[in-house]
This record gives sequence, C-alpha cells and structure tokens, in this order.
Amino acid sequence: MSAKPRPGYGPILSVVTALLLALGVVLGLALAHSGADRAGQLNELPGLAGEAPLFAVPPSLSDMDAARAKNAAVPFVQGPVTPAARFAFRGEGDDRSRATECLALAAMAEAGPSDTGQRAVIQVILNRVRHPAFAKTVCGVVFQGAERATGCQFTFTCDGSLIRRYSESAWMQARLRAGEALGGYVFKPVGLSTHYHTDWVYPYWSPQLDKLAKIETHLFFRWRGFWGTKPAFSASYRGGEPDPAALFGAIGPVLTGAVPIPTAVPDAPKIDSGTVVMRATAGKANFILLNSSASGDALAAARAVCNQPGTCRVLGWTDPAAIPQAFPIPAAARAALQFSYSRDPGGAEIALYGCGHFKGVPREQCIPRAR
Repeated sequence: MSAKPRPGYGPILSVVTALLLALGVVLGLALAHSGADRAGQLNELPGLAGEAPLFAVPPSLSDMDAARAKNAAVPFVQGPVTPAARFAFRGEGDDRSRATECLALAAMAEAGPSDTGQRAVIQVILNRVRHPAFAKTVCGVVFQGAERATGCQFTFTCDGSLIRRYSESAWMQARLRAGEALGGYVFKPVGLSTHYHTDWVYPYWSPQLDKLAKIETHLFFRWRGFWGTKPAFSASYRGGEPDPAALFGAIGPVLTGAVPIPTAVPDAPKIDSGTVVMRATAGKANFILLNSSASGDALAAARAVCNQPGTCRVLGWTDPAAIPQAFPIPAAARAALQFSYSRDPGGAEIALYGCGHFKGVPREQCIPRAR
C-alpha cells in the first residue's frame, strides 16, 4: 500500500516567519515610542533640578501658617512606602572621603543635629544620585545649581549658610551617618523620595508629587508614575566625585584643602545679647536674645549675624525662656517676639519691632499683634 503524501509545511512556515517579523517590528517601534515618551515625561516633571527656586523675603509667620494649612490638605499616599535599594558605592581614591564630607555637610545644614532628620536628607541625596534627572555624584547632587544665583537645589549652598561652622562632635556624628549610608544603610521611611521641603513653605510642585512621609518639620515626596518607581532609579554610581574645594570656589567661599574644615565651636554657647540661640535647620532664620531696648542695637545685632551675602532672617526675644528650640514657633513664643529682621539677596532689609518694648518706633514698623 502506497504512503499518503505529507502536507506541505513550506507555505505555513513562511507565513509564521512573516508574522513574527512583523510582530518584532511592531514591538520595536512600540518600545522606541515608549522610550521617547519617557524621555519627554522626564523633561516635563515638576520640580526638576534645572528649575531655579527663586529667593524672596523670608515668609512671615502668617505666611508660614498658611503654608502649613495647604500642606496639611495634601494627603499622604496610601499603602506601604517602597524603600530604596542599598547604595552600591564604587568609587576610587578620594571619592569616598569627598562623598562623605558632602553628605555630612548637607545633613547638618539641612537637618541640624537630628539623627532621623540627617538620615532622611542623606537618603534623598543618594536617591537623586541614582535618578537620571539629577547629577551622578554625591557632591554633584548636593551642589547642583549652586553656581547660579537662584538655582541651588539645597538652599544652604547659595543662601550664605556655607560660612557656618560646626563642632567636632557634630561633624563626627554626621560623618558616621554618611558613612553608614554609603555602606548600604537604607533609611526606609522616606522611600524613593527625591524631594522634600519644610512644612512652613509650599512649593508649586508639592501637590503634584506623592507625599510619602513627614520627618520632624520636613515633608518628603516622590514623582508620580514611572519616574517615582524603583526601575526609574537606574543610574549606576561610578565615582568621579568633584573636589568640594573646587565647588566652593565656584560659588564664592574657598576652602583650605579638599574638604570642609570643621571648626570647633561651643555646643552650648552662653546666652548674651545678640547671641544666636538657635538656627533654623534650613539656614534661613536665627533666634537671638536682646537685652537692649534700643531699636538701633537690635538692628546692629541682626546685621552682625547676617554678615554674609544672601537671604537672612533674624528673630529676637528679650526673655531667654521664651526663645523656642525649633520651628514651628509656639503661640507663647510668637506673643513674646520683640524683633523680626529679613534681608533679601539684593540687600533690601525689613525690620519690625515689638513696640511695647522698643520706644519711638514708627507705627508701620511695629510687629502686628493679635487682638
């Protein structure tokens, strides 16, 4: 019995091959289009590094209260906060010491002595290093935009705060936290945050990002959509840290040596008239004690504190017990406030006085009091 002829597979294989090729072309075009879309999205994200936060006269107490109300109206994201991946340090030579110094400096300037506050700031900086929207080194992120008059990403780098000096113990603690983060420690509460601000300001981008956490007076945010997810943090760290001395030189103050030199200062200075009792963590306000009832003495004390160019604010009290330890200022401290001084980058000054204490002050320069 003769065998039956087998069906021909040639035409079928040709059709399948053609379909697969067509599918590959479609998928390739789709991926290319998706990549172009993401690149376009990245360039249009709110709060990009290239956007300059314009300096203005520091906010009044009422402005700060209004900002807090707006911030409180923006809800936190629901569900668990995805932590960042461990930071993989792959630098060479001086990279680690330079990255440590930049992280420690930013942590102290932005969060004061707070352990959780410093760790949160450090985590945001490392998140930015791994995000394509920001510089690719630690020092590059910290000083990004600082060479422009109004373009710094961390305001302490361009508002005059760089002239501050910290105690040896403060440097040691901040460096330890920085070293732990470079070694892989992850501060989980802020997740994939790339942005933060204090609760008494309200940047335009704040409601356009996902609000993840509040650490003391700072609110932390990530971008929405793909650019706020783990796959977006794809930039590999390869070292190449710029010399902090060169960065400082580009924006004004010049350091002796390659890294900031910590100058020992008393951790608890004696409170005398004009002494700075507390500095706001963002570097934009100083709390001082005033012993004199002469308005000229108060103004002279404020100018002595604000002895470097840039935005500066001084708040003064005559009762040491009334001076608050931090923002927000309690109601009792507000009621006892006797002096407020603000100076913008152009040098314009605004001074207000408690006219129950300072005599002969024009009415328009009296601190408004609640009735």
